[in-house]
Amino acid sequence: MLDDDTIARIADDLVDAGRTRTPMPRLTTRYPEMTVEDSYRVQNLWRQRGEAAGRVLGGHKIGLTSKAMQAATGITEPDYGIIFKDMILENGCTVQWKQYSHPRIEVELAFLLKEDISGPDATIFDVLRATEYVVPALEILDSRIEMAGRTIVDTISDNAAMGAMVVGGTPVKPDALDLRWVSAILFKNQTVEETGVAAGVLNHPAQGVSWLANKIAPHGDLLKAGELILAGSFTRPLWVNAGDTVFADYGKLGTITCQFN
Repeated sequence: MLDDDTIARIADDLVDAGRTRTPMPRLTTRYPEMTVEDSYRVQNLWRQRGEAAGRVLGGHKIGLTSKAMQAATGITEPDYGIIFKDMILENGCTVQWKQYSHPRIEVELAFLLKEDISGPDATIFDVLRATEYVVPALEILDSRIEMAGRTIVDTISDNAAMGAMVVGGTPVKPDALDLRWVSAILFKNQTVEETGVAAGVLNHPAQGVSWLANKIAPHGDLLKAGELILAGSFTRPLWVNAGDTVFADYGKLGTITCQFN
């Protein structure tokens, strides 16, 4: 386990990497003894740095919950990060590409909570009862740590690569349809690049939310009413460049689009 001074130095380096848009070297090459617990300590301190600067918590994200994402990254266990309110963007927005370190797009569902969910024994049924509505979302991945050869330790420290999210489409009550069968077609510049079904996320996207509630419970944390929870991608990440337009069609749940300038 790393000492507190090292954890603080890493968190400060991540803040600086986000500000300069210059990814820092992989932590696993600098600190081969670094553990998953260390990486969540880094993430929590990075969060505190953001809150001290005036950023407000808006929710949580879950990552690497589908086989598609695990195959794309080579990492086989889920992780999580936090979402600040200034990361939540509206449908049809224009995104400054240079604001991120070569961003990528993922197709997801987001759960808006009307009640708290606490572990360690939260179930999918607790999640469905506590959800006000489910809405389509696109996650914009960012990388404050270099991409090549990343491990779960690097990804967790990097706030699970959370950059921003675009919320759109049609909000639905969690019992309005079988969420496992929500599907999406992801276009880049009018070309279909990815397709997927929400059951790819642990067989049910709400399962990702209960996993998160149980994962954070040992740290005395819980998912709170009013938070927006990104349940995890059910497609591989799509690389985007300046000038690209992204469009996701969720069928009956509507569409989301954003453009990168």
